[in-house]
Amino acid sequence: MASPQGSLEFGGPLGAAALMLVLPATMFHLLLVARSGPARLLGPPPYLPGPEALWSPRALQLVLAWLGLQAALYLLPARKVRTRLAAARGRRAEGGLGEMKALSTLIGAPLCPQVAEGQELKNKSRLRYPINGFQALVVTTLLVGLGVSAGLPLDALPEMLLPLAFAATLTAFVFSLLLYLKALVAPASALAPGGNSGNPIYDFFLGRELNPRISSFDFKYFCELRPGLMAWVLINLALLLKEAELRGSPSLAMWLVNGFQLLYVADALWHEEAVLTTMDITHDGFGFMLAFGDLAWVPFTYSLQAQFLLYHPQPLGLPMASVICLINAIGYYVFRGANSQKNTFRKNPSDPRVADLETIPTATGRQLLVSGWWGMVRHPNYLGDLIMALAWSLPCGVSHLLPYFYLFYFTALLVHREARDEQQCLQKYGLAWREYCKRVPYRILPYVY
Repeated sequence: MASPQGSLEFGGPLGAAALMLVLPATMFHLLLVARSGPARLLGPPPYLPGPEALWSPRALQLVLAWLGLQAALYLLPARKVRTRLAAARGRRAEGGLGEMKALSTLIGAPLCPQVAEGQELKNKSRLRYPINGFQALVVTTLLVGLGVSAGLPLDALPEMLLPLAFAATLTAFVFSLLLYLKALVAPASALAPGGNSGNPIYDFFLGRELNPRISSFDFKYFCELRPGLMAWVLINLALLLKEAELRGSPSLAMWLVNGFQLLYVADALWHEEAVLTTMDITHDGFGFMLAFGDLAWVPFTYSLQAQFLLYHPQPLGLPMASVICLINAIGYYVFRGANSQKNTFRKNPSDPRVADLETIPTATGRQLLVSGWWGMVRHPNYLGDLIMALAWSLPCGVSHLLPYFYLFYFTALLVHREARDEQQCLQKYGLAWREYCKRVPYRILPYVY
């Protein structure tokens, strides 16, 4: 067993045990109160569901079928489809050959397969990952569209959210147990920095193995963006269709929530390769924390605004809708600009888009950006995320706290995540990181935090 590094996070074994109870309980509480009349975030749920309301073999079958579909799409050949801008550059660089490749791209023909390499591991190797998440989203959308046109009762999904959430939670528990047992026979070099404390509860929660795989199928990478994010937008769509059935047409507020969150998911899958440099992939093991978060928490709590609007319709005029769209656009601009700048710099510091940015050298050989987006605050992408979270909640009005749960939760999550990241960067970059913090004193919100 590899020796644990640093102190235990999340309150150690006791905190991990508490979170494994509190997180599912919170999810079920939100599902129950969203459909209740008072819709009180801080009040008790209207009732406690019995086993018959939670357990449904059909719901479990649907969850497993959804995971099977996304796993099959994950195994599709990874293809790289260049953008128009890339095609134009190809034409300039390659002459006639570039013109042919550009034409191939614009008519949608696939080009060379694309497989990205992850960060360097302890044994100096790099794992390879398929970059085809956006393709999976497109295929899923086509399949759902065909299903609905053929009579698939997608609008019945809102009535099944409770048993579906229970089935997803049960699946996450069983999956986490299998991952923990698999990690018991994994070599020490494959273990995560923090998930091998020796305490089974803590290690089960945080995850012992960093990159659990069977052959080339990477379980953590698969779960990180695919089944949960796409289930989130599918649930949103089902709630929109249900509202259309009940009221004749979807409300403007429901359209905004669906559109904003679909853009967010599509963006994540379009820039799928960027996830390979996140803390989830490079540092955290794959245990209950990520498995439950990816498979259950994301689809059933991130769709809370759409759930609320189905049962508590809110009037929304065009002027206010325009303001909300502007807020979301600002958040997306900050979020995408910061992430794109970081990813471009990590891939190629000599890229003309980032070559003029000021940096601080580190003992590891890497450079820390200290200008551009990353000279404004240390985590500008988090700031953009929070602005978008506000825009997702505003269509629900201001009469209830419930739709703003995501904003409150995400603020706490990102502040905690930022603190974890600060500690890791301090250990990794030492004096260079201290210098960076002096140059960029604010963490997320300029002049505030």
